[in-house]
Order: sequence, then C-alpha cells, then structure tokens
Amino acid sequence: MTGPPIVPPSTRIPPTTWVEPMSDEDILRRLAGRLRELSERDANLSLRKRWYEHNALRESQPMVLCLPQGAWSEIPIDLQCTDPLYRAWEHQLHKALYQHEQIADDQPIQATFNIDWQRSIGDFGVDIPRTYGDNRGSYIWDPPLKNLPDDLDRLHRRSLSVDRVATENNLQRAQAVFGDLLHVRVRGMLWWTTGMTGDVIHLIGVEQMMLLMFDQPQTLHRLMAFLRDEMLHVIEWYEQQGLLTAHNENDHVGSGGLGYTHELRGGDGPVKLADQWGFAESQETVRISPALFDEFVLPYQLPLMDKFGLNCYGCCEPLDHRIDSILRHVPRLRRVSVATHANQALMAEKLGGRCVFSRKADPVPVCVEFNERAIRSDVRTTLDAAAGQPLEIILKDTH
Repeated sequence: MTGPPIVPPSTRIPPTTWVEPMSDEDILRRLAGRLRELSERDANLSLRKRWYEHNALRESQPMVLCLPQGAWSEIPIDLQCTDPLYRAWEHQLHKALYQHEQIADDQPIQATFNIDWQRSIGDFGVDIPRTYGDNRGSYIWDPPLKNLPDDLDRLHRRSLSVDRVATENNLQRAQAVFGDLLHVRVRGMLWWTTGMTGDVIHLIGVEQMMLLMFDQPQTLHRLMAFLRDEMLHVIEWYEQQGLLTAHNENDHVGSGGLGYTHELRGGDGPVKLADQWGFAESQETVRISPALFDEFVLPYQLPLMDKFGLNCYGCCEPLDHRIDSILRHVPRLRRVSVATHANQALMAEKLGGRCVFSRKADPVPVCVEFNERAIRSDVRTTLDAAAGQPLEIILKDTH
C-alpha cells in the first residue's frame, strides 16, 4: 500500500486561520489611541506653543497649513465601521491622523474629540432654489426678491433650535467608546462669517446689489440693516442658549489659521461671544469703490465684530483698496487675509506687523496642473513681502 503523495514544503497550503473582525468600537479605539500617542510627542507640543506665539504676534517663523476641505472626498480613506454615526467619527479621526502624518503641515494634533451641537437654522422666509453642476461644481440660483423695496417685507428672522437630547446622546456614546483615551466634549459653533453680503446676493442677485447702490441706496441700506439685526439676533441666541465655547486652541478661525491664544477665556462650557474669534468678509463686493464699501458694507459688519474678543477679516477677496478702512475701524483685529491676487507688498506695508499676515497661496499650480516653479515663485514672493511679520501661508480651496 502506498501513502498520500508527498507535497513539497514550498507548495503546501497553510491551514485557514479565522480572524475575528474588529468591532466598530475597537476600530475607533485603535484610532483614538494613535491620536493620543501623537498628541503627547514633544514635537507636537512645541508646535502648539508656536501657534500661541504666532497669534500673539511674536512668532517670526511662518506657519504653514494645507487644508483639503472639499478635497477630502478625493483622498482614499478605507472606512470600516458599519454604524453610520461611528463611521462618521471614524472619518473624523482618520482625517486628523492623515493631516498630521501624511500632509505633515503645522496643524497640531490634540487628544480631544469634539461633538457638534445638533442644531438647525431656518430661512429668511423665502425659498432660494439652487441648481448645482456636476462633481461639486458651481451653482446658479434664482434670487427671490425681485420687486424692491416691497419684497423686503417678506423677510423675517430665521428660526433657531437645538436638540439637547440628541447632542447628549452622541456625547455619552463617544465617552463610552473612547472617553478614557480622548477628552470628549461638546464644542460650540465656529463662526464662518458675519459678512452678510453673501446673503444679499442670494436674496436679490449680484447685479441687483450693484445697481441698488445707485438706483435705490435706501433699499440696500434697509436690507443690510435687516441682515445686521437678524445676525445679531442669531449670535446672541447662541450665547443665551449656552451653545458657545471659547475657540482658543486647535480651532480653525476666520478664513484660515488656528485659534490658539491665551487672550480668550479657556475651558469648556458656556461662554460669551467676547471669548470667541469673530470673522467677516465681503467677497461679493470686491469690485466696488472704497467709498461704497464704507457706506454699504463695513458699517453693518462693525456692530457684529464688536461682540467678539478677537477678529479676522477677509477671505478670497483682495483687500488692497479697502485695507485702510478695515485697519482703522475693525475692533481687536488680529488676522487679515492676503488673498491670492492681492498686492502683497502693499498689504505688508499696511499691516506692518500689527496683525497676522494670513496669506492664501494660489491653489491652481498645485491642484490643476502641478507647477513646482510657479509654487516656489509664489511662496518666495510672500516670504520677501512679509519678512519680519507674523506670517501664515495657507493652501486651501484644494478641490
């Protein structure tokens, strides 16, 4: 009798090993543990100290941020959680780790996990239908206010609500999963903008806004006054409801930069608007004269910015022709955007080290057709213009 054929060792099939899949909780804990480990490294702690010095206008070395923003959907991240909420948290943790380990810019990492308030803001009483292009492209809309000034009577304050039970449930779930690894907390609202001119063009259209300055100036003043009072109502409601927390650490503020500062009250829990960074811009009015900006825009923004402890101004609009008025009137101004097409030498002269020179690097040679020579030239121009000033170089709009 002959036995079974002898199989050479190199061709033998190993026995199947069954590996138990990780639970959603285990997946989150593994990521949270990695985040905590990185946050405690000396290099990361040193980076946080540099941001404090930077926002105090004492840091001479430029800070650099590269923000994927809408491009996160283009970055392959293998999500494994099955629970929808855990999957969103998994993505949140992955992004923090990717920013720190792969992009490796000057964004520090903290052993914290923020839960958003479950809140909603209604409309102004009119519907603004939007038609979007493909692949997150641009959109068009039909401004609802066409019969001015009579249509202004259709506007009303936006409805505001917060679901504290849902927020608390999310907080407790996160604490149960990785509260021993990370400081889990509810983190109050970051203000994108109190600029209001974005709301104006959605309500009446860009061309109509420009024409009203000459044809019906009082109508535009009336609309801006309504939006100012309505925005004031919104931000004070957040304060009264205890939904604010001081944005004095690893918080993105304004149109770029981080909020690390000892000048705003620390700690969690309800705080005042004066404990936050404020922000305004007016990209939609970039082509109007300084006189029209001083008449129709800035006076309505100032009462809002006066509520905040420190302020940022500007986004993608060059501020060359209006910077004098901004520097003269905006209270506690600490960060000024120097847009891609701004006159950097002029802006550096005007700022003179009194505010953070927040340079928005040109994303086109990075994202459209990579052009290293153009990138280096853009950065060199910034370094030469802002030499000796508190400077941050921010690459955003990378989608």
